[in-house]
Amino acid sequence: ISSWWNFGSLLGICLILQILTGLFLAMHYTPDTTTAFSSVTHICRDVNYGWIIRYMHANGASMFFICLFMHVGRGLYYGSYTFLETWNIGVILLFATMATAFMGYVLPWGQMSFWGATVI
Repeated sequence: ISSWWNFGSLLGICLILQILTGLFLAMHYTPDTTTAFSSVTHICRDVNYGWIIRYMHANGASMFFICLFMHVGRGLYYGSYTFLETWNIGVILLFATMATAFMGYVLPWGQMSFWGATVI
């Protein structure tokens, strides 16, 4: 066992960070296309430490995917795909995570979010 086997645990830590920061952000977010962007601006400007929570959430998503791809890469390298049931569940979780990340990308409803949703 080497350090390559730590990425599953790091995924769990990143997931806990995402859940906690996401719950805090959800308390101040307005899910409406006309006010979503202004609610994100409100979080960054008016909520105490809202800016750091938002950026922890955004960077936590990037760290989550880095750990996720390293975890999948380790599984490919060590031949974990031979355990088909486990591997198939992992692939389903990968696609579910990608879909969830896309939804989170669209939530602020800025220009990048709008055009990202329009293209897909």
